[in-house]
Amino acid sequence: MTQDIVAALNIEIKKEMADRYFSFRKLIESDTQALNKAVANAVKIEQVVVIDLSRMYILLHDEQLIEKFLHHSGLTSNYYFDAYIVASPTIKTRMFQDISVWGLTWRGRFTKIFLNCYDDLCRHIDIFRSLREELSAEQELIGHTIDMFYRQNDISSMLGFFRSMDSMSQMGSTMEGSINSGFDESLQKKMKIIPPHTVDQEIDPLPPLVPAEQIKSKLKELAHEAFKHHPVDFTQ
Repeated sequence: MTQDIVAALNIEIKKEMADRYFSFRKLIESDTQALNKAVANAVKIEQVVVIDLSRMYILLHDEQLIEKFLHHSGLTSNYYFDAYIVASPTIKTRMFQDISVWGLTWRGRFTKIFLNCYDDLCRHIDIFRSLREELSAEQELIGHTIDMFYRQNDISSMLGFFRSMDSMSQMGSTMEGSINSGFDESLQKKMKIIPPHTVDQEIDPLPPLVPAEQIKSKLKELAHEAFKHHPVDFTQ
């Protein structure tokens, strides 16, 4: 009778520990999946930034003008620059085919397109940077949670506790201990939680841009200089 009670208690304790272990683990895995999905979506936003920057490089066209633009805008490097894209007339036409502004002259329209493209770039980089910061914080939180999970749920300790509850025979304990040790290590590897994607590796960092209103005169000067490289309206 007493043995039946002890056996029932053992089963109940094991069940409670297992439920707590897998519930905690499932929560971490769910958060990790959500973060990985968010990182994938952030990469899509990064592609929007790539398009914005490519448009600016195409409009500027000249290497020296691009260097001036990087200096005035606060960009520390020519991020995502591709010389082939800048030089290709076909890509240029495709990049600006959906962009339309009003103006009496092509020079005036070109300047408006230039300023509008910079506004788009500023807005999208702000969104991108904010999202990247949120994802980095979430990744750090999940990392701390995984560390806490391992501290609270050591597989070897749990299995050792289960064995002690079962009052296993001590005969052949050396051989049995060796087998158990190998089994525990194998199980630990199989039960290891896969950490989320590393945000720093998946998404490039970008510096904040100088707001357009602070450098508007410089942007207009760049637009007027860049216009010399685009004598024909390529938006029509």
